[in-house]
Amino acid sequence: MAESQKKILIVEDSADSRDLVVLCLKRAGYDISIAGDGHEALEKAAAVHPDLILMDISMPGMDGLEATVRLKSDPLTRDIPVVVTTAHAYKTMIDRATQVGATEVLVKPLDFLALGEKLGRLIRAQENTLSAAKPPQSNSREL
Repeated sequence: MAESQKKILIVEDSADSRDLVVLCLKRAGYDISIAGDGHEALEKAAAVHPDLILMDISMPGMDGLEATVRLKSDPLTRDIPVVVTTAHAYKTMIDRATQVGATEVLVKPLDFLALGEKLGRLIRAQENTLSAAKPPQSNSREL
């Protein structure tokens, strides 16, 4: 399965919520890294360079919105899609998440049956975007 090699960084301060998402995504074949807050998310994203980040908004210390701003301003991590999760389904919160660079906003409670499939689609879309941006390889050799 192609997804088995794809890495997802889960950023969630609630151990129970994090464990459920980890279980769901591991069963879907993803390689999972975890972070418990925004500061740890920045460190892990730079070290692991995941294919996608699943970021909770409400966390102590640095929240998910600030972490997303910082990820999107760093040349090493700006191309990683960030999917924000929140239990606060207010339009202003969703708009703010999109403004700071979230690829998508998912409202909690998450639908775990659809989560792996949705993230897979986002990762494949990101791969297609990156391959379209690469210059074509030349097959000719210089002498």
